[in-house]
Amino acid sequence: MESDSVKLLQNIVTPFARLTEEEISVSLAFWQKRDIPRGNFYNKQNVVCKDLGIVIKGIFRVYYYDPETDEEKNIFFFSEGQFIVSFRSFIYQHPCNYYIEALEDAEILYVPYQDLQNLYLNHKPWERFGRILAEHFFNQSQGRAEDLLFLTHEQRYLNLLKEHPNIVQRVASFHIASFLGIKNQSLSRIKKRIQVNE
Repeated sequence: MESDSVKLLQNIVTPFARLTEEEISVSLAFWQKRDIPRGNFYNKQNVVCKDLGIVIKGIFRVYYYDPETDEEKNIFFFSEGQFIVSFRSFIYQHPCNYYIEALEDAEILYVPYQDLQNLYLNHKPWERFGRILAEHFFNQSQGRAEDLLFLTHEQRYLNLLKEHPNIVQRVASFHIASFLGIKNQSLSRIKKRIQVNE
């Protein structure tokens, strides 16, 4: 693995799961790089998610396609420095319910499912990584559900900006509106209100 990829892996994984340089080194043979051009997919609906990735460059949307209404509904975004996976599909190796699409030319580091399982089995610190990863995605999933239940559209928009600071410059408004569960016109009104209050 190239030294810049090793450094990036260390910068993400060390604070995330308190893995040492030596503990990370046992995994280096398993991590691979992948370029995903804009409009291509990290994973598709009804396909098993076989890799856990880290976004090096680019931004992705996770969406569900409803064939009855012919609508795409955005659920999450992943950008630089974040783990990217359809977690339920990955851990159970069942077909995924969502598409994960690159909205820009993107680059990821990824580890295949079986290699990660071997790391869990043979290296206790990586088993801890797996537990923390599960907690991370549980928190992300429940946080998203609670945002939809308890927050206003404007509060959800402000939270999105905190997590992905440049998303407005990088992602089309209709994708952001879909994530918030509103129409483009409503998103425009929210942006204007925020500008007035700044």
